[in-house]
Amino acid sequence: MAINFTFYPESNRVPGVFVEMDPSQANTARTFQRSLVLGQITDDGDAPPLFPLQVNTLTQIQAACGRGSMLAMMAHSYRTCDPFGDLWILPYADSGTAAAAVGSITFAGSNAASNGTLFLYIAGMPVRCGIAEGDTPAAIATKLLTALDNLDDLPVTATRALGVVTLTAKNKGLSGNSIDVRLNYYGAAGGEWTPPGPTITIVQPTGGTGNPLISDGLANLSDQNFDFIVTPYTDTPNLDAMKIFLDDATGRWSWEQMLYGGAFSAYRGSFSQCVNFGLARNDQHTSVMPYNNSPDPPWVWAAQIGAFASASLRVDPGLPLQYIGTYLKAPPVANRWAIGERNTLLYSGLSSFRVADDGTVVIDRMTTTYQKNPAGTEDDSYLDVETMYGLMYVARDLARYLVSKYARKKLVSDQTPILPGSNSVNAPMIKASTIAEYRVLEANGFVQNSRNFARDIVVENAGRGLVKILAPVDLVNQLRQIAILLQFRKS
Repeated sequence: MAINFTFYPESNRVPGVFVEMDPSQANTARTFQRSLVLGQITDDGDAPPLFPLQVNTLTQIQAACGRGSMLAMMAHSYRTCDPFGDLWILPYADSGTAAAAVGSITFAGSNAASNGTLFLYIAGMPVRCGIAEGDTPAAIATKLLTALDNLDDLPVTATRALGVVTLTAKNKGLSGNSIDVRLNYYGAAGGEWTPPGPTITIVQPTGGTGNPLISDGLANLSDQNFDFIVTPYTDTPNLDAMKIFLDDATGRWSWEQMLYGGAFSAYRGSFSQCVNFGLARNDQHTSVMPYNNSPDPPWVWAAQIGAFASASLRVDPGLPLQYIGTYLKAPPVANRWAIGERNTLLYSGLSSFRVADDGTVVIDRMTTTYQKNPAGTEDDSYLDVETMYGLMYVARDLARYLVSKYARKKLVSDQTPILPGSNSVNAPMIKASTIAEYRVLEANGFVQNSRNFARDIVVENAGRGLVKILAPVDLVNQLRQIAILLQFRKS
């Protein structure tokens, strides 16, 4: 058996024992999977816009983003749901041409008839305001303003004029239009009701325009990998920018970059609005969760869904993203998707959730927005998020294995004899190694049917130092349904 060194010269005449390290059989490393959350900061945030920043604690997040900013809410929500993952933020300043959404709460009519508490929710965040018997509408408005001023993490600022409290979104842009304002989310059964007396009229925030464009910030990520990207933006220009960023031909999934990654977002609207939105998208690298009338804004939904999905995919990309509980506030019963609606959404390029009996929002199925191939034909190849992350894992594993084993070898023809331990290699040897590593992947539960893989794989020496491999990878499936035909008897 010939033993060939890479660096040690056989011409050496100096006595001694000389050791050269060969790590080609020892590499078991896995790519460190980072999460990236995009969003807007306020002027109080000290993070430089458009550049990624690693954050760990709530204090760091608040200092970097500004309390009450969109990005602060997102990063905090993400970290709450995924405390282990490596978290980075990509801050954006408000667009210079943007406008802030504005809403109001008006108190009018009679004085308070009894003592009580005002249970208000703004973007899903609770605001509690005590009311005393005899308080006038203007006095209640003043008390509410004080309560609001004491909550720095709200996404709005407040002013008062007589009995009207005006709410203005801290961040300018379309996002402010999704700030939900409501009373008594949990209702009387949850101990929440409004004391009798004044009438309360809520005008939901509207008028927000102009999202920042995410392209410049994405360009600053260089070649650092971010496997899980959470974006609050579902406007067409920004979704298209993300699609280009992750594209198979020129983006992070291309042969040139091989950085991979996927994006998670959420869309708020009626059933028909959600369906129409989903049908207009077609991107295997983005997953969108639709919902209607939850107090939590879309960017918080995106952060939590992305966090829980990331935590699972990081452990095992083959495990189905289903039956995963979240901390999101559920929509009212009338606004929850029925099973038929959920199925329609899943055929419209969107993901789905259900609500448990205790009100927990549970991830039902995570799909991408990919629906048709370039020929315009219906295509479910990239339907599930697990497929994309399974492919990512297998691609990285095979690349890592083959580079570690054959990084510095001489390529010879298939007919050339090769002694064991030689620094030469041919296509059949690479084929055998690829099959062996595929079997390791199979044993670890990432792929299946290794016999078929060994039968169908093609490895050829294309000349000039190039070896081509056709790898017929068969990913594991996810157990989605168990259908029972209950054939009963009567005796």
